[in-house]
Amino acid sequence: RGLTDISLLGSFIHLRYVDLSKNKLQDLSPLNSLTQLLWLKVDGNLLTSACMQELSYLQVISFDHNRIKDTEGITHPLLTNLSLKENKIQTVVGLSHNQLFNLQILELRGNKLKSTAGLNLPKLKKLYLAQNTICSLEDLEELEQLETLHLRDNKLKALDGFSSSMKCLQYLNLRNNGISSFQEVEKLQVLPTLQTLVLSDNPCAEEPDYRLEVLVQLPHLQRLDKELIEQDEQEEVEKIRQMRQEKDKVRTNNMVGGEE
Repeated sequence: RGLTDISLLGSFIHLRYVDLSKNKLQDLSPLNSLTQLLWLKVDGNLLTSACMQELSYLQVISFDHNRIKDTEGITHPLLTNLSLKENKIQTVVGLSHNQLFNLQILELRGNKLKSTAGLNLPKLKKLYLAQNTICSLEDLEELEQLETLHLRDNKLKALDGFSSSMKCLQYLNLRNNGISSFQEVEKLQVLPTLQTLVLSDNPCAEEPDYRLEVLVQLPHLQRLDKELIEQDEQEEVEKIRQMRQEKDKVRTNNMVGGEE
């Protein structure tokens, strides 16, 4: 509606659900008096900051399609779902477990992140980071309850940064990055519960026997690029693994024999 001023809302202190999307708002301070607020949507405004006074009951916020540059000042203790899609965020410093200890879903698609550093959110279950410029994975070891991680359309060439402490991660989307070698894929062996991996549109996906090579490294996968792993594929992978293990044994024995 082209609203630029929402000061009138400050007197409606019992409001619980507020949708102010598609206006021209630059200031949300009148909402500070809405102490009963549970759900807030302010997509498509002119906001440059997500900073608000702490609201004790707020559980869901969507700041999509604004001009927000950082994640400072988001401190609502019951917040479970935070969306900041299509902004100008360069760093997630300020998103702290000490204040956001209930956050489970974080949406940061289409921003300007270069790294995952600062994600100290151990209760997080779903993290969406597609369409950024991420080239390094940092601080992921804190995400012990994460189940879903989207990193599609980024600049990753290496897969360092994953940790065995990520013992709940089941779905990982790495489509359209710069992963060129199966040695990088091998680093995903630290993820004990990984079931679905999306690697299409990476250079390694152009290699011959791509699916078999990935499955040799990650035999517990159930889906690769959204296709189920077939029984005959599993059997062939097992044969290849056994052959390579035999070769490694022979090589090791030969080295030991040579040393003697």
